[in-house]
Amino acid sequence: MTDTFETGKNAPDTSRRRRGGGRAARIALQESTTGNEAVHGGLAGGRYRPLSQTDVENIHRSALTVLEQTGLADHFPELLDLVLPKGAVLNEHGRLCFPRALMEDVLSNAAKEYYVFARGERAGKDDMHCTAESVYFANSGTAVTTFDAKTKSYRPSDLRDIYDFTRLVDKLDNIHMLGATVLATDVPDDFTHDMNMVYAMLSASQKPACMAFRDRSHIPHAIRMFDLASGGEGAFMKKPSVIFGGCPIVSPLRIGRENMEILIDTAKLGLTVDLAVPPQAGATAPATLAGTLVQAVAETLACVTIANLISPGCPVSFAAWPFITDLRSGSFTGGSGEQALIGAAAVQMGNYYGLPTSVGAGMTDAKLPDAQYGLEKALTFALAAHAGANRVCEFGGMLGSLMGCSFESMVIDNEAGGMILRSLRGIEVTDETMAVDIIHKCAIEPGHFLGNPHTLQFMNSEFVYPQLMDRERTDTWENQGRVDLLERAGESADAILTDHFPNYFGSADRQIREEFPIILSAEEMRTFRR
Repeated sequence: MTDTFETGKNAPDTSRRRRGGGRAARIALQESTTGNEAVHGGLAGGRYRPLSQTDVENIHRSALTVLEQTGLADHFPELLDLVLPKGAVLNEHGRLCFPRALMEDVLSNAAKEYYVFARGERAGKDDMHCTAESVYFANSGTAVTTFDAKTKSYRPSDLRDIYDFTRLVDKLDNIHMLGATVLATDVPDDFTHDMNMVYAMLSASQKPACMAFRDRSHIPHAIRMFDLASGGEGAFMKKPSVIFGGCPIVSPLRIGRENMEILIDTAKLGLTVDLAVPPQAGATAPATLAGTLVQAVAETLACVTIANLISPGCPVSFAAWPFITDLRSGSFTGGSGEQALIGAAAVQMGNYYGLPTSVGAGMTDAKLPDAQYGLEKALTFALAAHAGANRVCEFGGMLGSLMGCSFESMVIDNEAGGMILRSLRGIEVTDETMAVDIIHKCAIEPGHFLGNPHTLQFMNSEFVYPQLMDRERTDTWENQGRVDLLERAGESADAILTDHFPNYFGSADRQIREEFPIILSAEEMRTFRR
């Protein structure tokens, strides 16, 4: 079928219908929007459920069988002293097992929610409430390299990068939680590394945070710094603004002592126990997705149980992070369709238990922000969010299967987050939004909806307006220099990094520098480095 167009004196007059105020009006409208009024953290997911109810129940029963019959190896006396008197047992192989009745009791009494509080001016409005299927985007990763967009190569990440990435995230509305996106490879001493990581992050933003520590002995010192960031002695424990992460399980079904010790101490303090349990399909877990999921659920439930046996009702993340292996090479692949699918299924299992959840997503295998990057990020982000993950982790900036992080990618992912949150919010169907009367009036005169009060009323609350994604005409793009997304993202990141040099410790900074081996100088923290 071919469209035909009338021309000449018999053509209908469509000039009034085509006018929407002109280019100046469009620019004024664009400048009047911030691009983010339509969404916020905590929107509900849970609509996407890759597993049937029968699948969920079968995986649950199988995971409990693994915990009851196979259990965990590499336990240690301190852990056994805490859990054996509470109902855990050692089987004939000397492995730590959890009877089914014990598991059912723990799950029925486990905490179903937790808060992570923001500090300072963000307190209240940027707090995170991890419950049901509320969705937030959280940074993490500890990548060992940082991507240089100018040379398209990677350099070792350092302490200054932690500060720079965090102050960038401080200005990105769709990344709700801080994490150490990179590792300070220039700080080899464990204690000095951990204290400087805390300092760099808390000085750069007051958003809620998740941190991992290299040794349990560092926790009291970190809490001291948290107090100084939160208003004084004891302030942190009243409204915890940081949760403690780690990987207490070494798959398959072995305990990682250092991180388990941190779990133990966190539980004793009654703080939120965060964790990540990453069995890798075909390498450290069965090659089948169902088998990997059973193992991931069992290993995660073991951690939930240990925390609750130590401190009943202690808040714990159900953080089953099953990973995928490319069996041709044996390498981890973070951007595959299987990764998106099994991550969403792991979230569904956590929701089945009613526990707060987290999952890794956006772990693209691409080495720079290209078409592969966009496809893999969009797929894994969207499925995790729509499955209802409380915390979609590894969210901002990660590249190269978690080996690198990028400033440009951070701002791109932030913009993607707004689009995904809008898809989560869904379509509100009311008499006002169906707009039958408005359709009638505008169809008759003037033949369009531009400038109508109803349009102006909803233009900001109904739509997300990306600042980086190019929606201009092709000739406009050509006339403006054919700038691609990577270049626009670099300009956006640089605009923030050249202007935003926070130190939210304020007057407490001098005291912190006296008490802790802080490496970043005040001068460095006021200098742009790219």
